[in-house]
Amino acid sequence: MILYFSATGNCKYVAARLAQATGQETLSIVDCIRDGRYAFDDETVGIVSPTYFWGLPSIVEEFLQKASFRTDYLFYVATYGTTPGASGVIAGKAIRERALDACCSVRMADTWTPVFDLSTPEKTAKFTQTTEAEIDRVIRDVQLRRIRRHMFPSVPAFIAEWFVQPVYHNKARRTSNLHVEDGCIGCGLCAKKCPVQAIEMRGGKPVWVKEKCVMCLGCLHRCPKFAIQYGKNTEKHGQYTNPHVKI
Repeated sequence: MILYFSATGNCKYVAARLAQATGQETLSIVDCIRDGRYAFDDETVGIVSPTYFWGLPSIVEEFLQKASFRTDYLFYVATYGTTPGASGVIAGKAIRERALDACCSVRMADTWTPVFDLSTPEKTAKFTQTTEAEIDRVIRDVQLRRIRRHMFPSVPAFIAEWFVQPVYHNKARRTSNLHVEDGCIGCGLCAKKCPVQAIEMRGGKPVWVKEKCVMCLGCLHRCPKFAIQYGKNTEKHGQYTNPHVKI
């Protein structure tokens, strides 16, 4: 069983590759939360999550704190653009019933476009040169049930937890950072796909109705008119969705 959270398709793709190679099923963490499903019993259970500010997306951390796992082998895979940070350590702390058997990481396009530029295929490719080889390595580790609890390049957990994650939770997640431009056609895709129902359509335009969201930027990257922006840089940094899966 492979559980994943994916706003732009990267983690969904990794989960799909793992499931295909190991004969397992994939489950969206968002769907599990909406269905109230937090207990998982399987021979092998994997969790695939993006790295946000050197840690976990808020929705993944909250899910893991509630979840219980009855399994012989529990592993965690972080996708990342610059570093998986301390996401493996934070995931391990969130899971209270048992320790993770393995932590792995896969470098993919970093979709935090307030900082990273994905405006051309060439700029995106700088992140993805080793992606397939790293997924292959994770598959081998899982098939062999290797015990590996260190990800590279990591950072000290106290730096992530005390200095970087607070920026994510207290500042970056504020929906006041997001705005919609005149190009919006009122399709409602952003509201439909928001993992925490932070968007409502009012007068044919999206309105953020919660002070904070996951800040996955799924609304920005999926928008067919690229009419949703975060701050001042995302418009010039482009949109991205993984080309191998439908989201």
